[in-house]
Amino acid sequence: MSIHIQIQNIENSRIDSVDFNNLSFGKVFSDHMFVCDYINGSWQNPTIEPYGPITLSPSAKIFHYGQSVFEGMKAYKDADENVFLFRPDENWKRLNISSSRLMIPEVPEDIFMEGLKKLLEVDKAWIPTSDGSSLYIRPFIFASGEGFHASPADNYRLIIATAPSGAYFAGKVRVAIEEKYARAANGGVGFAKAGGNYAAQFYPTQLAIEKGYHQVIWTDDNTHEYIEEAGAMNVFIRINDTLITSPTNDRILDGVTRKSVIQIAQDQGISVEVRKISVSEVIEAAKNGSLKEIFGAGTAAVISPIATFGYQGTDYDLPELTESFAATLKRQITDIQTNKTHDPYGWRVQV
Repeated sequence: MSIHIQIQNIENSRIDSVDFNNLSFGKVFSDHMFVCDYINGSWQNPTIEPYGPITLSPSAKIFHYGQSVFEGMKAYKDADENVFLFRPDENWKRLNISSSRLMIPEVPEDIFMEGLKKLLEVDKAWIPTSDGSSLYIRPFIFASGEGFHASPADNYRLIIATAPSGAYFAGKVRVAIEEKYARAANGGVGFAKAGGNYAAQFYPTQLAIEKGYHQVIWTDDNTHEYIEEAGAMNVFIRINDTLITSPTNDRILDGVTRKSVIQIAQDQGISVEVRKISVSEVIEAAKNGSLKEIFGAGTAAVISPIATFGYQGTDYDLPELTESFAATLKRQITDIQTNKTHDPYGWRVQV
């Protein structure tokens, strides 16, 4: 069923002031955004309007009880200016999984998909084409309903905003294996893309930055013996020629890039083990030379190789490989995303 989306076009575009050959990540924003409100028990008034500030009451519950979830997606252009999304159905499903956990009403598929695609049609010129760049897409929902009572809000707002962006990480990434703080706990919201999950990461990450690292590798909340995630990404560890990644659970995000890496790796004949992996196993592999790679996988960076990890005061350097799994898998995924190769999975969706 098609929905009616009201479009309010911007009077003066800012696009001519943007240097598309020198984009940082997520700091320049496109002309428009998609907005839809949940009022009186239903999502209504879908609108595309100029990107800009929003007005909320100081008693809006987002400020007090943190009802907020989000997704990360990207749009790409191929050489013929065709526009593509990558597995958008997975992002829509996960947004609703996150919403349900935080007592936020789920968004119907037609509102999400049609709003997103119409926004990309309106702001098509903002999708960059230089190597390694893309239009980053941020759908998010927050509690706009008012009141100081500690209970779910009655009103919510969905916004989809976009930002032409370059690479998420540049240079060699150094990480510290976390020994004290936990990203999430059993029974919690670690599997959801809740805003508070990321706010809680900032302090331990800053402690790692002060020691010369870029990010942390999170360990389990109970014993800190098992590897879980790398910063805001899922993590893969290559020992000899086997890729190992932690199984998803209450604490670990079910990443879209993670799923894609596993599928492509298996189809390429790479041995993939989805299992718990201990810090001690990684340290031992680093010492005996069988540890070949560690990389993070997520929408923003796609795949981010880790050059060095630190644990209990010792740094371990990963070998520099001429043809790494990380590089091969990243190329295969980005070639599908940008329509440079056949997509045998049906992941690429033309707008």
